[in-house]
This record gives sequence, C-alpha cells and structure tokens, in this order.
Amino acid sequence: MLTLCFWGISFIASAQQLHILKIRNEKQLKEHFRYKGKNTPFISGHRGGMIKGFPENSIETFENTLRHTPAFFEIDPRLSKDSVAVLMHDATLDRTTNGKGKVSDYTFEELQKFRLKDPEGNVTGCKIPTLKEVVLWSKGKTVVNLDKKDVPMEMTAKLLKEYKNDVIMLTVHNAEQAKFYYNQNPKWMLSAFVKTKKAFNEYEAAGIPWANMIAYIGPTNKPENKELFDMLHAKGVMCMISAAPTYDKLPDAAERAKNYRETFEQGADILESDLPIEVAEAIKIKK
Repeated sequence: MLTLCFWGISFIASAQQLHILKIRNEKQLKEHFRYKGKNTPFISGHRGGMIKGFPENSIETFENTLRHTPAFFEIDPRLSKDSVAVLMHDATLDRTTNGKGKVSDYTFEELQKFRLKDPEGNVTGCKIPTLKEVVLWSKGKTVVNLDKKDVPMEMTAKLLKEYKNDVIMLTVHNAEQAKFYYNQNPKWMLSAFVKTKKAFNEYEAAGIPWANMIAYIGPTNKPENKELFDMLHAKGVMCMISAAPTYDKLPDAAERAKNYRETFEQGADILESDLPIEVAEAIKIKK
C-alpha cells in the first residue's frame, strides 16, 4: 500500500483547518503551560501520533493530528552520518522506513532516498524530515518537545539558537540537564522528569524557575502520584502522564478511553499518547 504525501500542497490546502496553539513568544509559552487550578486537559502527541496512513515523526502526521485537536508534539532528533539532525525515534531505519541499518551510517542526502512507513508498516510517500524543517514549521502552530536521543546537548542548543524559534520545549531527565538548557536560553520550556520527591528537591535546589517547566510524572495512574501533583501544582507546574507504554497498548478502545479520562480525573494536566486523536475524542476536548 502506498500513501502519497505532498507536504507543500497539503499544508497550503489545510492550514486554515488546523487547531493551532496561539503561542507567539516566551511569555505566552510560559503562561500556556502554567497550572492555573482549572486547566483544560491538554494532549501531547507522542512522535506526533500513530494512525494508519501517517508515519510517526513527520509533519504530515503533526498536521493530521492538529486537524482533529489542539496538541503539542514529542519528537526525536537523531544525527545523520554528516551530522544533519533528522527526526527518527529508533537508531535504525528498519521499523519506520523502507531502508535498513543505522541512521548514522547514511548521509542526509542518502536518507532522503528512503520513505517512511505508517504504524502498520505500509510505505508512504513521506520523507524523513530535518529537525530544522519541523521547528520552523511549528512556529505559530504548535510546540515541539525534543526528546534526548544521540544529538549532544551542546549541538541541540546551538541548532535551536540558529533556528530562531524560542517557542520550544526540551525533555530533560534530571536537574543537571535542566540547568544546562536554562543557562543556554531561559526562554525555552523544559519537560522535566519529576517522578519522585527526591527529583523534585533536586530541581528546586538547582534554582531553575518552575515557570520554565512541565513535569513528567510517569506512565501510570497510581495513588502515589497525588503527593507529586500537589507539590508541583503548588509551584504552578502542569503534570504529565504518558500513556504510550501503558494505556495506549490496551486492545479495547473503551478501556483505553476509560483510562485516558481517569488520568485527568486523578490530577494530571497533560496526557502524552500515541493516539492523540482518540484521547481527544475520549475526553471531548472543545476546539
């Protein structure tokens, strides 16, 4: 099965239909992600989303999700052989493209000869995008959250400064990484792993403003989350659960929807999901 993806044409035709996030600058970015007590449930599309006909980590998929619901997107930068940052979750091409072998064994020009696959393994007409393309595309539409793969933090910071889009989020696994990016550019938001009270205290001690962070709590709903929710909410920090490794894997759609709803009912503000369109339907986000 071949799905054709003419990005330039589809963007022009559908731009007005996208449910964009109207975030234009650092002040609006921080305000959008500030916990206010009665936040509208918010969705993060994990790698953009996993839906038939649309490859993960592609502009085509980001736009398709935005046609259905407001969202921001977790993405995965990796380096080609000639040090071009491209989007690819795996270190190898086999699962998500019609190529084989390591991403790092190919130049960017060589990578452009491959085509991305959708979640069912069907080859599409979509090419592997560069990080630059995606960051520039996102400006005025949404926020992209860069996960940590094989791109050194110093290079990531340098590239983002060159792209001149400060409406950016970066995943950090500890206070040391958070401090590095904050010192590079205090305008950027951080998606910080805060899965324990110990981690909370480490971020606090590092002196990074809580206004610069959302907090990733973990992949499951559990009673122990409440203490962290309360601590972080008191600092104005929105809290995120990721359903990608847990509830998204449930075979029954009704059961998935039940867990998506319960995630927000139990105190989360953001749900990261492989199925962002399904989450939006389950919680009936008003556009």
